[in-house]
Parts: sequence; C-alpha cells; structure tokens
Amino acid sequence: MTWTEITDDAALTALLGVPTDAARDKERSALTDVDRDWLASSPFCMVATADAQGRCDVSPKGDPAGRLVHVLDDTTLAIAERPGNRRADGYRNILANPQVGLNFLIPGRGDTLRINGRARLVSEAPFFDAMVVKDHRPLLAVIVDIETVFFHCAKALLRAQLWRPETWDPEARVPRRAVLSQRLERPDDSLEDLDAYYGPSYEERLYR
Repeated sequence: MTWTEITDDAALTALLGVPTDAARDKERSALTDVDRDWLASSPFCMVATADAQGRCDVSPKGDPAGRLVHVLDDTTLAIAERPGNRRADGYRNILANPQVGLNFLIPGRGDTLRINGRARLVSEAPFFDAMVVKDHRPLLAVIVDIETVFFHCAKALLRAQLWRPETWDPEARVPRRAVLSQRLERPDDSLEDLDAYYGPSYEERLYR
C-alpha cells in the first residue's frame, strides 16, 4: 500500500478539521487554584525535552502526591531529582534547549494537566527543604517557568482503559523486569541475582 504523507499545515487541517473555540482558547499562562490542587494531587508526570538538534526524550517522574511538585508561584514550579540511573538524558537536553513539556496524571482520572515552558537546573535553593521525601533531600531540581497550562481531555486514557484493572495483564507478552535486564542490559548477571535486585528491596532503595 502506498503511504500518503502529510507535509504541511493546510493538509493536516483538511484531514483533521479545526478545533472548537473552547479547545483552541483553553491555554492559560499562569496557574489557577484548581491547577494547584491538581499538582498537589498528582504523584506522576512525564517530562518531555529535546536537545539542540531536536532529538527528543520523555522521562517519567514520580513521588508521593503533594511531593512531586513544589509550586513557587503562579508561573513557576519545581520538580525534584530523585536517585536513578544517572543517565540524566533530559537534564542534558535542558542545558542545550530549555523548552519542556509536562503532563501530570492523577490515578483514576482520565484527564491530565499539561504544562509547557522553559526549564533550568538548580542544585541548591531554600525550598529544597520542602521537597524532602523519606529523608532524601534532592541534589537537583528542575525549575519550570510556565508559558502555557491547560487540561487535556480523557479520551486517550479512556481508549487505553488505563485505570481498569480487569484489563491489566502486565506479563502477557513481555517478561518480567529481571528477564528483560538479563536479555538486553546485564547478560553476565544471573537471573537469580536480577530477581533479587528487582525484588522487594528495589522499592526499599527508592530514595537512597
């Protein structure tokens, strides 16, 4: 079958149509009280970045609700860095290109809160004391100067049935994390050692 590629805005609009006035005009430039409530209730977000050449990365961030985001004012927020694999792909992108896109989820909700803006990295600030989780004070925070904020409708998550446990089958086709790690990342480690690494102690080490 021949592919038909869309190469300009006019062709895209002809195919998809134009947004409603409500969808077109829903962007805001500052947080409202309900945005703050959403951020305080969200334990998870995705952070999209791109390097100087436009190569993209999307990184998940998670903390207990109320600790994921520290709101500095109506146009500024901070997200803490927690112990991880130290690749720092998104952070290196921010150093080259400060534009970021954030999508905040609340478990059980289909709608999401999207925030776009410019980011910078801070290694120390007085508000770090308010971002401590399980005695872990962040070494780094991403500061986002908000340019646009708006709610995104629930259609994508409803189609995915994301919050319906009866649809979940996490190992139906994809093996458990230890098997993936041995196959793709750590072939010299035994499956027994990897199962132990990704076992209960893995969660216990989250903030170490």
